[in-house]
Amino acid sequence: MSPRVTGAIAGRVLVQLRRDHRTLAMLLVLPVALQALLWWVYQDSPAIFDRIGPALLAIFPFFVMFLVTSVTTLRERSSGTLERLFTMPMQRLDFLLGYAAAFGLVAAVQAAVAVAVTVGLLGLDIMGPVWLLGVVAIADAVLGTALGLFVSAFARTEFQAVQFLPAVVVPQILLCGLIQPRDELPGILSFVSDLLPLSYAVDAMEHLSTSTGTGEVWADVAVVAGFALAALGLGAATLRRRTE
Repeated sequence: MSPRVTGAIAGRVLVQLRRDHRTLAMLLVLPVALQALLWWVYQDSPAIFDRIGPALLAIFPFFVMFLVTSVTTLRERSSGTLERLFTMPMQRLDFLLGYAAAFGLVAAVQAAVAVAVTVGLLGLDIMGPVWLLGVVAIADAVLGTALGLFVSAFARTEFQAVQFLPAVVVPQILLCGLIQPRDELPGILSFVSDLLPLSYAVDAMEHLSTSTGTGEVWADVAVVAGFALAALGLGAATLRRRTE
């Protein structure tokens, strides 16, 4: 792995994103718009917004980053761009880390905007530090990026990449504690929930909304980061140069 090559890949991705206004709007505006829609729905019941708002602040960046990253990476491979890049002195891990760094930077901006709007303008009430809310949101977005990079290796078309959403993302949303508290799930589903990274992201957000303690939050963030690193490692092992 070369830091210089990784940085060059990250710079290239950021230039592409800057030129792709629709994708940039999806990354930066969509999570905020969805949170605003949720606030609007529960404007007469702020307690409900305060209860589910933090969880969705974890889910929306994860969802959006997974979708954009998986489709973008597949497009690189199907267009032959990845094949040309691999004629250079570049390894698979350089490519994945470059993408992760670029989208991680976008995730930081995304999280800052989402947290500022949700807490500052929409009035989300949390007990923990706001800056740590941003850290968790960034970790969630990076997790979505890493999983998107990983699953893109198994798709041949952009439509197939989108099909991974109900297979990879939706079960995590259903079992993360948003709909039913995790400790009230049936035994087997509770066990499965413990194996899914989004569960820990939502747990971290809920800890911040109900407690001033940060120890459990950092433990959850560490688990999310571990899943993200594992996904990047698996992505490096399974990444193909082109779509056959």
